[in-house]
Amino acid sequence: MVTGVVKWFNNAKGYGFVTPDDGDQDVFVHFSAIEMDGYRTLKEGQRVEFEVEEGPKGLHALKLHTIQTAVA
Repeated sequence: MVTGVVKWFNNAKGYGFVTPDDGDQDVFVHFSAIEMDGYRTLKEGQRVEFEVEEGPKGLHALKLHTIQTAVA
């Protein structure tokens, strides 16, 4: 699994991009790859964990879920 941060996500269009922590190129994410209950959306700056697959148009995320951060 790869960890990263949501760069942006367009709710109306249902897709966006995630920047991996390893500094690799941004990864496309479609709402169908988001594993959560209810309305599947992401917020800019949100921490996520996901798998990466090479597709015909570049890298895209699979099995994406948010990472809960502890509040100090």
